[in-house]
Amino acid sequence: MMNNEALISAIRTNASQVFENLTTEELVNKALERNEGRLTDKQALAADTGEFTGRSPKDKFLVRDETTENTAWWGTVNQPYSSENFDMLLNKVVNHLNGKEVFMRHAFACADPTYRLNIQVVTESAYQNLFAKHLFLRPTAEETSTQPTEWVILAAPSFKADPTVDGVRQHNFTIVNMTRKIILIGGSGYTGEIKKGIFGVLNYILPQEKGVLSMHCSANIGVEGDTAVFFGLSGTGKTTLSADPNRKLIGDDEHGWSENTVFNFEGGCYAKCVNLTEEKEPQIWNAIKHGALVENVRFLEGSDAPNYDDISVTENTRVAYPIDYIDNIAVPSIGKAPKNIFFLTADAFGVLPPISKLTAGQAMYHFISGYTAKVAGTEAGVTEPQATFSACFGQAFLPLHPAKYAEMLGNKLEANPDVNVWLINTGWTGGPYGVGSRMKLNYTRAMITAALEGKLTGEFITHPVFGMLMPSDCPNVPVELLNPRNTWSDKDAYDAQCQKLAKLFNDNFEKFADGSSDEIKAAAPKMTANG
Repeated sequence: MMNNEALISAIRTNASQVFENLTTEELVNKALERNEGRLTDKQALAADTGEFTGRSPKDKFLVRDETTENTAWWGTVNQPYSSENFDMLLNKVVNHLNGKEVFMRHAFACADPTYRLNIQVVTESAYQNLFAKHLFLRPTAEETSTQPTEWVILAAPSFKADPTVDGVRQHNFTIVNMTRKIILIGGSGYTGEIKKGIFGVLNYILPQEKGVLSMHCSANIGVEGDTAVFFGLSGTGKTTLSADPNRKLIGDDEHGWSENTVFNFEGGCYAKCVNLTEEKEPQIWNAIKHGALVENVRFLEGSDAPNYDDISVTENTRVAYPIDYIDNIAVPSIGKAPKNIFFLTADAFGVLPPISKLTAGQAMYHFISGYTAKVAGTEAGVTEPQATFSACFGQAFLPLHPAKYAEMLGNKLEANPDVNVWLINTGWTGGPYGVGSRMKLNYTRAMITAALEGKLTGEFITHPVFGMLMPSDCPNVPVELLNPRNTWSDKDAYDAQCQKLAKLFNDNFEKFADGSSDEIKAAAPKMTANG
């Protein structure tokens, strides 16, 4: 079995041509030359990722061996794959690349040098390599020449596996081998598999080996040097609310919390484009320029202008760009340990307070729950909200049991008692979806600003079911909004809805209870006798 240096050497030797560490300009030109995409009106490269326009969680595997056997959280998130099948499939992919053009790139993950991961990215397509250039940290020429090959990402979208022979579900796959330090991707050109592959690796390595809490969150820094962290699933406002003109962005998606720092894992952003407008998301809009990679968008008829409202291919249209395409960023992408942590949820049940303060136990419980709610689909007459739970606000990327990350969060909070943890409901008030109204963005911003500036110093009221502390007043926010029960005209209906949501929380938590501490369990919402 060859090591990773030998693996790279073999690929380099047998390729028809190797394009190594190309510039952005060179990669764009190669992509155009190879008919991998076209230029938009703003000179961004628009490429299609082919059959797959999103990640394929059912086709993601983790090699089960002596390294992972007793540490990984086995199940639907981490499906086991044998070492023997991995070695055979790797050889097939390497042979598949023989005689082909190959793109190689040295890269880093983790802005804090103490925890830096050295990566060699090998891709079959120029646009994939451009993505890797943007999303990972970019070493200097000196660092490139001296960097060892530690982790390898090998992405070959035109290779299709044989499920009857290769032990996979269908022809596409993403397989992570923690022992050999290889991420093997085949059958899919979706670049998010590259990004999230390394995120999963860091979620495995950093908590166990470095004492670093890995986090699926955005982060920014205030003028006083205070760090804020924002967790939230899609649709909760994570990107919008962390983009603050008065605060510098550390990063928009993946971070680590060490003893003294919060640091970005990445060197770029991978933002959604669906319904994108300059008014709603000016930072993303302005970042779509020469060098940026736009994926799976369609164009206004007869023009090179993307139609971001066109979801005929996918709702998951994306743009990748280096973080310095955004103004007002922290350089380097590192801040101090957080002073404020925000859990964002869009509660379509209309139950949770618009802002509330959590104890350490409640923070761990809500972290492991990772709750938001989606409004019902487009079917006529259906208005019932749908609860969504994703452990640690990123369940799909957790190689370890979620309780491991939750308890690490608790330990961090114990070591940093001045950290405030807030639950922010960006969802509905005055009733559930279909009855109440969506919380106004300017009110949510005012509440977050008040928390950041330490202005929530008045009386707090304990929520009778969920137990969090609700402020009795907040600057620039109507006082009647702060206690959600007060916004419902039918108080009995609120109480019933509250019990309904509490049961959904408790039912979801059952699968994590065995691995969770008593402190986490005690923070569960309290049901009434007939709830």
